[in-house]
Amino acid sequence: MFNNLVFLTQTDTTIGFVSQNADRLTTVKQRPPHKHYIKAVNSLRTLKTFTRVPSSHRNRVRRANKTTFILPNGYSYRVVKDRHHLLLLNRLGWAYTTSANLSSKEYNENFARKSADIIITPLKQKYSASNIYQLGKTTLKRIR
Repeated sequence: MFNNLVFLTQTDTTIGFVSQNADRLTTVKQRPPHKHYIKAVNSLRTLKTFTRVPSSHRNRVRRANKTTFILPNGYSYRVVKDRHHLLLLNRLGWAYTTSANLSSKEYNENFARKSADIIITPLKQKYSASNIYQLGKTTLKRIR
């Protein structure tokens, strides 16, 4: 039902586009198609359906807040704990998430509102992007 829609919403870090369709997000953002999106999940249980977190990092992933992890399978995941963002994610289970701007451009509210199928208010600008860590079987590397 919501599979092809692009939502404009306040995410746990910034105003962003959320969708279960990566191709729609790529089109909206005019982004190179080979780049992966962060997959936001509503719980650790949902995360387990996509990948296995190395045992040496399980506590880190469980306790992390506003942190994205690149797992050994090469894909990025963030377990969302923000109540406002969870209202949408609990209905979807998971979604690709990205900032609400054209690729490598500044946020433009007019562009964001025109590009989204559904706008979820309130939209409050936050400037702190998520921390990003790359997890190996035993290693941890800070990306951002």
